[in-house]
Amino acid sequence: MSTLHDQLHHLVAHLRDPAAHPAPPDIDTRRLAVYRELLLNNLDGLLAGNFPVIRQTLRDADWHALIRRFLAQHRCHTPLFTRIGREFVAFLEAEPSAARPWLAELAHYEWAELDLQLREDTAPPHDPIGDLLTGTPVLSPLAWPLAYRWPVHRIGPDFQPDTPLPASTQLLLRRDAEGHVQFSTLSPLLYLLLERIGHNTHFDGRELLRQLADDAGHSDHAQFLHEAVPMLAQLRDTGIVLGTLC
Repeated sequence: MSTLHDQLHHLVAHLRDPAAHPAPPDIDTRRLAVYRELLLNNLDGLLAGNFPVIRQTLRDADWHALIRRFLAQHRCHTPLFTRIGREFVAFLEAEPSAARPWLAELAHYEWAELDLQLREDTAPPHDPIGDLLTGTPVLSPLAWPLAYRWPVHRIGPDFQPDTPLPASTQLLLRRDAEGHVQFSTLSPLLYLLLERIGHNTHFDGRELLRQLADDAGHSDHAQFLHEAVPMLAQLRDTGIVLGTLC
């Protein structure tokens, strides 16, 4: 080993994947075993806490094999413990499981719940009592509409589907005033509305509802708006919509 960098690189490569990289010379094997165990156990505990449903659903041998593959194969882009969960999701998305094709989506769902708990409230300037039809509605940054091919909110030790449902699973994750993350299922129309509000910065609420009516095949815009306006008001009452953009 010509440099300290080379020595450290050799040591880390061995700790990450002992089967593929031989141990560095002149280091006591018992000490190496301690380091390997500490690294693996710390990562195991961190990810088991971030992904409790996956941990409960997989057998011990399958879970530990998954953690070892993640440690050996994935290159994280952050040293922050709070972001390792997203790296694990990226690893699963890049390495789809043939035996458990729902695994990456379930991981994303579990990560989203934890990330939403830690997320700062970065709401833009808004008028909480603004007119939702003539103004631009603002979606709360703590309300996330999510869509999955698999029913991720139902998967667990007692339910592991082989094929996805005919229609996607659409969910709303929302952090309430007490800091608790709640989830609820969404109708396709409500999911589309929340998606439009979340990505919109210039259309007023009336135009958003007209676009939604067209997408849903409703030719009578007046009737559709009459039925949809109370829904917008309810979204504001529950804090999902914050008001109108200032």
